[in-house]
Amino acid sequence: MTADQDVLPHSAVVPSLADLTTLRVGGPVSAYVEARTEHELLDAVREADESGTPLLVVGGGSNLLVADEGFDGVVVRDMRSGLEVASQDACGGAVATAPAGHRWDDLVREAVESEWFGIEALAGIPGTVGAAPVQNIGAYGQEVSSSLASIRVWDRARSRVRTLVNAELGFGYRTSVLKRSMHVSGRQAGDGDPRAPWYPSPRYVVLDVTLQLRLGSLSAPIAYGQLAAQLGAEQGDRVPSKDLREAVLALRGGKGMVLDDPAGPTGPDHDRWSAGSFFTNPIVSAAHAQRLPEGAPRFTVRSAEQEGGDDAEQAGVKVSAAWLIQHAGFEPGFGLTGENSPARLSTKHTLALTNRGTARAEDLIALARAVRDGVRDRFGVTLVPEPVLVGVTL
Repeated sequence: MTADQDVLPHSAVVPSLADLTTLRVGGPVSAYVEARTEHELLDAVREADESGTPLLVVGGGSNLLVADEGFDGVVVRDMRSGLEVASQDACGGAVATAPAGHRWDDLVREAVESEWFGIEALAGIPGTVGAAPVQNIGAYGQEVSSSLASIRVWDRARSRVRTLVNAELGFGYRTSVLKRSMHVSGRQAGDGDPRAPWYPSPRYVVLDVTLQLRLGSLSAPIAYGQLAAQLGAEQGDRVPSKDLREAVLALRGGKGMVLDDPAGPTGPDHDRWSAGSFFTNPIVSAAHAQRLPEGAPRFTVRSAEQEGGDDAEQAGVKVSAAWLIQHAGFEPGFGLTGENSPARLSTKHTLALTNRGTARAEDLIALARAVRDGVRDRFGVTLVPEPVLVGVTL
């Protein structure tokens, strides 16, 4: 990066990416921009692309593991928030748009308070609205793809703003066209752009997201037995959305999967220094699923999860990554060097890799490798990381 690129318009000083990520690891950056308007966001992205500077667009930082050496490029953080309601009626439901930088859990809370339902089970998921469609976030039987109408994006390959409707986004289990553009070459994608694959930010930078939600004070039917039990209800029941949201927050809190818990008398809760679920639940063939131990949880792959996958995934069965990890011998709190390990599995949930206060990226990667290899050796299933890995690899 040249000297005149070191300080960009609208820039702010950030010592390292550890200050911007929920894992609290990651080294220094060459330049940092806080975008408070769409114009500022687009300017920063265009300037980086036109100069050939690596680009990392950050929202809540809850899905990133960045190298200790840092990022030799420009980090752009979307600081925008707000909710615009286009319509609200019994026929079309509520149509609302939020900028990509809006906090996701704030949007869920606002929907529940407005008596809109369809995303209440997605309460407590850290991160921003813009990240939600990239990962097709989901929990307790709901996915954002079921309520998403369209998104506006900046297409870095075509250098223009585009609107993509739900059917164009190729949603699957924790994936979308947006996410896959980070792993697909320009020739494969049909755009012929030599800059592809786009990494560590996708080809499409999300500007805003429009949701279409149904009206009502009751939730969608409860899809998960664990959530139903928390509510004292049965699967398929509908309960007040505010009650369901509170139950989800309680369940996530019990697993250390929320961020806004204040430090206790003994200091911070390091189980919350994580990227949430570090591995996605694997989708295996029906034959492979039958070879797993009898107690392994198995889930029918829903139609929204089948899109965008290969043939094996489309005919597959989803298996609990947390169950595989624990039954491969990795107990809650596991660390490579015992209780003093700087990186350990959460003491509350084996699917979360946590920073116990002094971990570096290399510590977390070593732990992730050990868990991945242990599960593969025990069950023949290779777990895939959910966070974006920047400057590190398994």
